Amino acid sequence: MPMDAREIERMIVEALPDAKVAIRDLAGDGDHYAATVLSHAFKGKTRVAQHQMVYGALQGRMGGVLHALALTTGVPQD
Repeated sequence: MPMDAREIERMIVEALPDAKVAIRDLAGDGDHYAATVLSHAFKGKTRVAQHQMVYGALQGRMGGVLHALALTTGVPQD
């Protein structure tokens, strides 16, 4: 069963409460998404570490329930 974009966003915000999350369904199938995640928690972390934090927030659903998630991460400029 595919994952809903709202569920992905909820899980990310639970793990990174200050995160600004924008999600797009790339194929219209609920299985292939692109997400932009901005959080102050990423400050000083490598891009790989930032992505690992987001994948960790998804609690093992990557590669299973959620087939593909193209990530763009960064620190907000506010």
